[in-house]
Amino acid sequence: MPYTKRRRLVTSAVAVALGATALAACGSSDDDSDAQSGPVSLTYWTWTPGMDKVVDLWNKGPGKKEQITVTVKKQASGDTLVTKILTAHKAGKAPDLVQAEYQALPTLVSNDALADISGEVGDEKGRFAEGVWQQTTLGTDAVYAVPQDIGPMMFYYREDLFKKYDLKVPATWEEFAETARKLKKAAPDKDLTTFSANDSGLFAGLAQQAGAQWWTTEGQKWKVGIDDAATKKVAEFWGGLVKEGAVDNQPMYTPAWNKALNTGEQIAWVSAVWAPGTLTTAAPDTKGKWAMAPLPQWSDSENRTGSWGGSSTGVTTDSKHKDAAAKFAAWLNTDRDALNALAKEGGIYPASTSAQLSGAFTNPPAYFSNQPDFYTKAADIAKTTAPAAWGPNVNTAYTTFKDAFATAAKNKSDFTAALATMQEETVADLKKQGFEVAQ
Repeated sequence: MPYTKRRRLVTSAVAVALGATALAACGSSDDDSDAQSGPVSLTYWTWTPGMDKVVDLWNKGPGKKEQITVTVKKQASGDTLVTKILTAHKAGKAPDLVQAEYQALPTLVSNDALADISGEVGDEKGRFAEGVWQQTTLGTDAVYAVPQDIGPMMFYYREDLFKKYDLKVPATWEEFAETARKLKKAAPDKDLTTFSANDSGLFAGLAQQAGAQWWTTEGQKWKVGIDDAATKKVAEFWGGLVKEGAVDNQPMYTPAWNKALNTGEQIAWVSAVWAPGTLTTAAPDTKGKWAMAPLPQWSDSENRTGSWGGSSTGVTTDSKHKDAAAKFAAWLNTDRDALNALAKEGGIYPASTSAQLSGAFTNPPAYFSNQPDFYTKAADIAKTTAPAAWGPNVNTAYTTFKDAFATAAKNKSDFTAALATMQEETVADLKKQGFEVAQ
């Protein structure tokens, strides 16, 4: 999707609309060649566990040769980090490198916090699935970050209980609904899964798979399509299942949810590639009893998935060593040793397609030892990741989702009404920030 950028005064505050042309110049520095003229020290803000050990590989190897030293500064993730970056950037003191979730990139770019590093890392495009790379370009010729990890969505189910209740793994969402109803009829005390409103990323990924484009632009205006036909389809589907009682309506990540998974009260979970780690903690007694399959499709002719999670490595416009920082960002997310270390120390699933079937991913997760082809399937599914369309106020949309959909799920009320609320609040917030919004 195209982006344009311009500055204008709004109630005595500067509002920056997103764009590529002007931003291409941002982040450039007379010191960009420092990596070639002498020692360079870079600071990297990240929340990934064990990143200091991964960076040590750089500092003792390629970094030592290039005279580029990177220091890790551990941070909180999510909106907390985005706010901290923007605050530091306003003071001209942002770090050289930052880990950023894909949905946060438009916010950072619209505030001139990330540099265009297409000239330094553009040749790395072929190492990533098209739908993944697109999230770091925002649909422009610019590149604002290098993909690090991804969260392609998948369907997890209790293989033993599916067999017990004569259930087939659903290939379509229609079959998914039929499976939920069949299980409820055979075992009223069990649920196929739950609709949870406490993690907005799940719903966003499902909408992405359905073809949703929540943020696009028309000229110099943002257009919000959270209540588009694709998302309405998803909302109506899940709202209908909740209303009829075919699936549960309780939130995830609670003691009750863990217990439901561990005891077989809930026998499936729509999740992402990182699910084994969560299941290991939530349902330890069911190790080796689960299996993974592609996400159900909206029609037999489709083959795509959404994303739930994932992040990238960006270079800030405050960095005086853009070339050196971009060189490190490329190494971190494409070098085999670096990616193996990231998998081991940080538990990430790499965005690099070549790394998805090597090193730490040649054997299945211990929790899924019964499915030897786990990562082979995961890599195939990852290739089908649908493009995502993020905007500069994802945090507002996500917060509104949690409030509106939590109420709708609890009351088994109209999910499309909750979606309309989400749309209205997101549009209102964009206008409040000073962005022009197309109707």
